[in-house]
Amino acid sequence: MGMIWEKAWVVDVEGNGATPPEIVEIALLELVDLRPSGRAFHWLVKPEQPISAAVTRIHGLTDEDVDGAPSIDDIAEDVVRWTDGSVIVGHNVRVELDVIGRSIPEWKPSAAIDTLKLARALRPGLDSYSLEKLGSALGLTAEAERQTGLKHHSAQFDVALTALLFASLLDPLDREGRDFRTREADILFKAQESFL
Repeated sequence: MGMIWEKAWVVDVEGNGATPPEIVEIALLELVDLRPSGRAFHWLVKPEQPISAAVTRIHGLTDEDVDGAPSIDDIAEDVVRWTDGSVIVGHNVRVELDVIGRSIPEWKPSAAIDTLKLARALRPGLDSYSLEKLGSALGLTAEAERQTGLKHHSAQFDVALTALLFASLLDPLDREGRDFRTREADILFKAQESFL
């Protein structure tokens, strides 16, 4: 069986602030052996409910920005084609699993590696494990900005930073260490339940 970290899609979504949230932006970035493969996708998505002012202040997207954008149903086939059955990586990846899974019920990743769990295990004792704070603490933010020309809370920036974080956490480990740590951080991995 292959190591789950060898080929993965980093995923990030931004929402409209509704309960449950609807996707207004989604970004996907493929990693092969912890490095971007050159395949990446990004969509703005028009939600059914308007974007709340509170979340606009976080990610900067307004109703005008997504006015001509496709609906989630319009892009569902593409998201499934590229990432269904794949390993996904995300920071607090449960959010992406829940939101995308609710919007695209046929989407079923094979594993979901949480860089938040990974960072807590491999970099204990930090003040904060938010993506923004980890990017600063580990010196990754400037590179993500250089790659994307964007800032925090844009889905494209966040996938770039999450990819850099994932690589920086796993690079020092050997193959067995990477396999163990990524299995441990996979929130879909059933064998974990026996240890809880």
